[in-house]
Amino acid sequence: MTKILVADDETDLEVLIRQKFRRQIREQQYEFVFAVNGSDALEKLQQHPDIAIVLSDINMPEMDGLTLLTKMTDMAPLTKAVMVSAYGDMDNIRTAMNRGAFDFITKPVNFEDLELTMEKTIRYVSQLKETLQAIKENNILKMYVDANVLNFMGTREYENSLTANEIVEATIAFIDICSFTSISEKESPDTVVKMLNKYFDLIVKEVIAQNGIIDKFIGDCVMAVFKGAFHLDRAIDACIAIRDKVDALPAEHSFSPKVSIGINSGEMISGNIGSATLRRLDYTVIGDTVNTAQRLQSAAGSSQIVITEEAYEKVKQSFSCQKIGSVALKNKEAQVMLYEVLN
Repeated sequence: MTKILVADDETDLEVLIRQKFRRQIREQQYEFVFAVNGSDALEKLQQHPDIAIVLSDINMPEMDGLTLLTKMTDMAPLTKAVMVSAYGDMDNIRTAMNRGAFDFITKPVNFEDLELTMEKTIRYVSQLKETLQAIKENNILKMYVDANVLNFMGTREYENSLTANEIVEATIAFIDICSFTSISEKESPDTVVKMLNKYFDLIVKEVIAQNGIIDKFIGDCVMAVFKGAFHLDRAIDACIAIRDKVDALPAEHSFSPKVSIGINSGEMISGNIGSATLRRLDYTVIGDTVNTAQRLQSAAGSSQIVITEEAYEKVKQSFSCQKIGSVALKNKEAQVMLYEVLN
């Protein structure tokens, strides 16, 4: 439904408008708001920020239509005005257009012409809002996505990649904020979200620094994927930096942040997973390697980075580790020997 403001000191016009557009009003195509002068119109614009167009007279008491046009530019830049006036001389038309009027109709009003002009103006406002929304979404996308990726998204190769499912060799890290549920039960939602976002931002920066990918945020846990050369080493480097920087953070609201981290490396399935019905697909990785990484995180204590013996054998020359011992992990028949990465 389109909301339309009519500003005119002639009360007869309100009656005519309601009569001529009774079908559109009844079918909730249009909703009309009426004002008796420019000042009243500005108040109505404040009360109804969703007004799409204004039909305004020029000659009105207190504030005329041309002054209203000037004020509207700052108050409602997306709302367009159509001047409906008996003063249809060229000077008034030019002044109105220079002050931002979208169109001009002379009195006595030809309602067929008025309706066509209203429809044209409504279409223009809708297109303007859609364009601004697209620009906003594009700017938000640019904040998070590299320019090369945006260019790639416009290619056939990108379209094909969306449907490509494959087995990849990679490293998964699950990074959990320890005991964060306790703070969420004590503090306001705004405080909780700000604290969690700050911790996540620290984690994300270290993951990106090692060319990792943030796969998803799961509650107060981050799932990160590292692919390419030395993916296990880069994952451990990122997680050591995360652990050390989180440990160094000061306490907030009696909460001292710590992380528990599980890292696992191996083959996994990469693809678009989700519901086509909901049109919600998540390009992610799944498989035993991923599940085990999550189990390792669950087994990790505060400020611990836990890896399997297999991963330890690959990185023991590069990182200082200590044996934790054999641990029973969920859905694993045999116990798994675990190691903690120290530095």
